[in-house]
Amino acid sequence: MPSTTTGTPPSTDDAALSHGLKQRHLSMIALGGVIGAGLFVGSGAGIAAAGPSIVVAYALSGVLVMLVMRMLGEMSAAYPSSGSFSAHAERAIGPWAGFTAGWSFWVLLCTAVGLEGIGAAKIVSGWLPGTPEWAWVALFMVVFCGTNLAAVKNFGEFEFWFAALKVGAITLFLVLGVLAILGILPGTDSPGASHLTDFMPNGGEGLVIGLLASVFAYGGLETVTIAAAESENPVKGVASAVRTAMWRIALFYVGSMAVIVTLVPWDSKAVVEKGPYVAALDELGIPGAGQLMNVVVLVALLSAMNANIYGASRIAYSLVERGQGPKVLGRVSGGVPRIAVLASSVFGFLCVLLSYWRPNDVFPWLLNMIGAVILVVWIFIAVSQLRLRRRLEREAPDKLAVRMWAFPWLTWVALAGMAAVFVLMAREPDTRVQLYSTGGMVLVLAAVGYTWQKARAKQ
Repeated sequence: MPSTTTGTPPSTDDAALSHGLKQRHLSMIALGGVIGAGLFVGSGAGIAAAGPSIVVAYALSGVLVMLVMRMLGEMSAAYPSSGSFSAHAERAIGPWAGFTAGWSFWVLLCTAVGLEGIGAAKIVSGWLPGTPEWAWVALFMVVFCGTNLAAVKNFGEFEFWFAALKVGAITLFLVLGVLAILGILPGTDSPGASHLTDFMPNGGEGLVIGLLASVFAYGGLETVTIAAAESENPVKGVASAVRTAMWRIALFYVGSMAVIVTLVPWDSKAVVEKGPYVAALDELGIPGAGQLMNVVVLVALLSAMNANIYGASRIAYSLVERGQGPKVLGRVSGGVPRIAVLASSVFGFLCVLLSYWRPNDVFPWLLNMIGAVILVVWIFIAVSQLRLRRRLEREAPDKLAVRMWAFPWLTWVALAGMAAVFVLMAREPDTRVQLYSTGGMVLVLAAVGYTWQKARAKQ
């Protein structure tokens, strides 16, 4: 059992950061954060592999994500920190665990910033042919780096309006889809269940591919627990976000998958080529639907860039505050860790440059390295919650504003689910490479963190 004092963050972390996020910011970040770029961009390949059973895949992975969010919410309400799960892992397991979880997630977020910038640039350069994609990425990077440098409320305002647009768009999509399925949308005929007859067209293998795609589409939900530490009322914000996670996941993810596979044949080329949402709207014959959805996808990508620069900078700041990184990243001015914001943005843009300079070796290696990081983070969350819950019940039961359901049984169920996903990844050739690459990075970070922990203990 690690010491409860060595390397453990204080009960109230991040005193140097501002608390400029209002409750409306946090509520909309929680609501919009569940509608990520992965849902709009990556779900097409899952539908093509799993067919209508993609609904089952998203429901299963959604249950796992809800359990993870509940565990994370319990710890974040008790110990609000911009380090989120990294700080919890240090408190529960030891400094090496916080180091490993934090820096692996930082690499994931910074790389994701670059990938989202590339995706957004492709859309804009498609509208304006001849303009260089790298220039658009640079512009987006400057804009969101600038907003994150200024004040945390700027991040909150951008995410508030980004999230409002995403929520409005997907809600309208669901309403139109349901009306069309019921046969009451003017100018359309109800497809009934004609597209659902071949429920698992590629058998169990197709369902597994769809399940893996759906697991990684949920990435990004952790941002709300990072942001909560800079809100006016961290405990209330986390509690509210976690308690509404269930219906948000069910409505936006599972609901939209059900609408899409009911409206559009699962093997339609448009599902992959245009994207499932555009394909569904085209099926309804709505003029300009494709370009309208491209605008929504662009907003989702820009929103993810903004959120990931924020999340990466706060994770880095928290790690440095706990003595686990270069001290320069911990400098705060105006309530913002500006050096950490700059470093995270530069790393993200470096990933973009690598996609042009080394597209066949270094860039694919980097993508594989972050492929399973989110699962590693989830395991740290579950193990941390198992250990911290007992400690909280014994030492500070009043801090349990959010409680994990059916503890400890559902925590163990979640861990079993994560282990099952790892096994499924090892069975698939494409994801096997990601699993081993991520495993290598995590082992290196764990070794460095453990060595640092031992050296610090001797001082």
